[in-house]
Order: sequence, then structure tokens, then C-alpha cells
Amino acid sequence: MSAAVLPLSFDRPITEAALGVWLSRATPGERIVYWRGYLARDTWVTRGGLSDIERRRLGMVARRAWLMSADGQVHLVQQRVAPGVFDYIAIARPHKQPRRRLDAPITVISEAA
Repeated sequence: MSAAVLPLSFDRPITEAALGVWLSRATPGERIVYWRGYLARDTWVTRGGLSDIERRRLGMVARRAWLMSADGQVHLVQQRVAPGVFDYIAIARPHKQPRRRLDAPITVISEAA
């Protein structure tokens, strides 16, 4: 199992763009810690130490991670670091096979006798 890639600083969330870049380059099983803290508290409570802008950015990163999970691109897990402190980790899943477009023309191959 690959070691978790940590954000540059735990006092600020990584950006949505950085999370997307990581996913585009990640191999299955690679992980990234996209936040350390208590996500519900840190995104909603004003006394959590983050500015309004930082809280909104953290919320956007968390939502992007959730959407990546809903799309089957990552697994989301938490690991307890201390009481009330968790690492929020995204683990890359195998890349999906692209689906064939439903409006794409179908080529019919007939057998000639």
C-alpha cells in the first residue's frame, strides 16, 4: 500500500485543482490526505481557526472529494490521529474504462458468403 501524500500544510486545505491534478496522476491505491482536523466542525464553525474564505475552500475540496467518490474515482476514508482529529484520505481507484457514447454510430459487419 502506498504511503499517504500529505498536503503542504495541515493548517490550510489543498485546493480543488491540486486534488484534481493528484487524481489525474495517481495510480490505483495511491492516497492523499486532503485535510487533517474535524471536517464537519472545520467547515461550519467560525471559531475553528479558519477564515471564511478558507472554510469555503475546504468545503469545496471536501465536496470535490465526495463527488470523486460518488463517481467511483476514489475511496474516502478517515484515520483518527488524536481525539477529535482525523486525517481525511482519498485513495485512487482503478481508472474506469470509457463508456461508448450512446449516440455514436454502430458499425455493422456482415458476413459475405
